[in-house]
Amino acid sequence: MKTIPTILGVLAIACGPLRSAEDTAAVTRLKDLVTLEGVRDNQLLGYGLVVGLAGTGDRQQTMFSTRSLANLLQRMGVVVDPTAIQVKNTAAVMVTATLPPFAQPGMRIDVTASSMGDSQNLQGGLLVMTALQGVDGSVYAMAQGPVVTGGFVAGRAGTTQTVNHPTVGRVPNGAIIERLAPSRLAQSSLKLQLREADFITASRVAKAVNNRFAAGTAPIAHAENAGLVTVAVPAAFSASATDFVAELEALTVTVDRLARVIVNERTGTIVLGKDVRIGPVAILQGNLTVEIKTTLEVSQPAPFAAGTTQVVPETTVGVKQEKARNVVLKLGATVEELVRALAAIGASARDVIAILQGLHAAGALEADLEVI
Repeated sequence: MKTIPTILGVLAIACGPLRSAEDTAAVTRLKDLVTLEGVRDNQLLGYGLVVGLAGTGDRQQTMFSTRSLANLLQRMGVVVDPTAIQVKNTAAVMVTATLPPFAQPGMRIDVTASSMGDSQNLQGGLLVMTALQGVDGSVYAMAQGPVVTGGFVAGRAGTTQTVNHPTVGRVPNGAIIERLAPSRLAQSSLKLQLREADFITASRVAKAVNNRFAAGTAPIAHAENAGLVTVAVPAAFSASATDFVAELEALTVTVDRLARVIVNERTGTIVLGKDVRIGPVAILQGNLTVEIKTTLEVSQPAPFAAGTTQVVPETTVGVKQEKARNVVLKLGATVEELVRALAAIGASARDVIAILQGLHAAGALEADLEVI
């Protein structure tokens, strides 16, 4: 059976009652809209061992596990031959963590341990002290503690049941910070980086800062480009840039969003923003279904006949074509009107995807169409 097109999918559309452009404008705190240049997270990486596994560790073929365990024992004064060690209760792991800005020595952060060899399960294991390094090669934290996998493997001898992903686990608060994070807060000027670059939003951010801190005086903020706004720290906050940043983050700005349509053809999901508009266009939609069936019939010869039993296939072909359904959209039509019109003609998610692609190709979709 062959169907053209396949009518499957889920339609997710963000829409609501029609409002004016001022009502639909998104007002956002500056804290949620920008980040400060120089104030950022840093990735940490380390190599370690997880011990105490119930026979689910690496196999003897994983050479780096045996050598790592031998080196660990040697540092403790125990010299053994790596080839004589059984590592079934030990697993080599890659340990990762994120060092937040302004993290102070003595603070704790979570770490993630991921199996590197052929270990099948890290459940119940203990991460041995592991140094976590930054991109500069310096050690910023030391990690150690029990590994929580959030999954498990049960059974043996070929009959097993696996839940979630047991080869990756977390050690909550498992790392202690040993060195200050490489973050800095400028004292004379700040650079605000927009999370999503936009010229209109950048200009509004600069205006909001000037209206709050430079009313009637020379402006202290100006937009460098669509993604960066430079702000000079006022003289009143010269001794405390932190207080100035705190007041900056509390400011609200009207955000200008790009009209965008997101289409996921693998799942049949469509997300449309309220600011998406449709040009004047007519849509004609219909389905053609071709059904092919094969029935196997058995031909049995008469008793005492010389013939043999044969299987005879009988094929039937059926064609069904639905009547075309049309939609007419006037100038300035909104997403809500498009959705209502398509729902009225019974269009599925796959149909809507094809229609949106056709609208974009015809230049009638006043938005950016992004297929993921």
